[in-house]
Amino acid sequence: MRLDNVGDVIMVGPALRSIKETLPCTRITLMVNPTGAGAAPLLPWPDEVIVWRALWQDLGSLAFDPGREWALVRTLGEGRFDGVIIFTSFSQSPFPAALTCLLAGIPLRLGRSKETAAALLTNAVPPLPDCVHQVGRNLSLVEAVGFPVRDRDLSIKIDERSRQRAEGLLAAAGIMRDEAYLLLNPFASAQARTYPAGPFSEAALLLSERTGLRVVVTGTQKEKGRSKGIVARLGGRGVDLAGMTSVAELAVLVEWADLVLTNDTSTMHLADACGTPAVVLYSGTELESQWRPRRTPHRLLRRPTPCSPCYAFTCPGGLECLDIPPEEVAYAGIDLLSGGSRRSLRRGGAGGLGGQTL
Repeated sequence: MRLDNVGDVIMVGPALRSIKETLPCTRITLMVNPTGAGAAPLLPWPDEVIVWRALWQDLGSLAFDPGREWALVRTLGEGRFDGVIIFTSFSQSPFPAALTCLLAGIPLRLGRSKETAAALLTNAVPPLPDCVHQVGRNLSLVEAVGFPVRDRDLSIKIDERSRQRAEGLLAAAGIMRDEAYLLLNPFASAQARTYPAGPFSEAALLLSERTGLRVVVTGTQKEKGRSKGIVARLGGRGVDLAGMTSVAELAVLVEWADLVLTNDTSTMHLADACGTPAVVLYSGTELESQWRPRRTPHRLLRRPTPCSPCYAFTCPGGLECLDIPPEEVAYAGIDLLSGGSRRSLRRGGAGGLGGQTL
């Protein structure tokens, strides 16, 4: 079970890989929330997926309905599972899920919590320090019961249909498959983690002007309206693909990009899994050590503030942690590109950046 958002599901991949490599005949069912379901096709290790809006992960939109919860118990019982691994963040409790699985008759229940409820977990793993990265937190859970870990990096598998669909979207926007571009994902699910759209578009425009890279703007369907204003500020250098991609198709665009500009959101984790250099506007809501990219070249930009980490969805102040000039964002991107972007430097698209200044 990993009942959270897209990035959280992606980060459980190394643990699933470890299980499948150790016991290849084991059948794995991955249970996810609707908000994280789009990431499931990127993980090749589960044999099937259950999508369920879990009450204990809901933010108040679900009505009181005991029948719905008993339906979940029945669904899990019909699966005749031998065991469940409940993946959670440092602040989440495994016990609502563990109780559901106990009622469903699942005999082995593995989880980690700062709380104590011995009857609900048959394998309770001691808590880790809050600062541990989420991927490490997930891996340590399966390591605690004997699964060896060969590879600790994020990885995803993208199907050919998604690649063809992404190529078609780029072609329709006038960008050929081998053309270098910058991917700008200027949105996040929480206001407190969202760098303002105006400075973000300014930074992307500066980067585009100095490197020649076109800018591909991405986002979800509900962000489509806001993306139009950003693309308008970019003039002819920007194309709007917000609301036009699945998570798998977004992953293709991230993989093919020469550079990603993003907030602390799922696009950051996709860039890490794909090895695409990323400039991340990383607000003070979370500790950097918990979620930052671990493999791909990146720059995290944030201003130190006394309220960090606040873990807030909405900033009651003025987002001081993201008070970063667009010139600084653009410089970080040029620094990454100058360090050896996979395609721009090879093809000359950003090869002359050594003498560029902002």
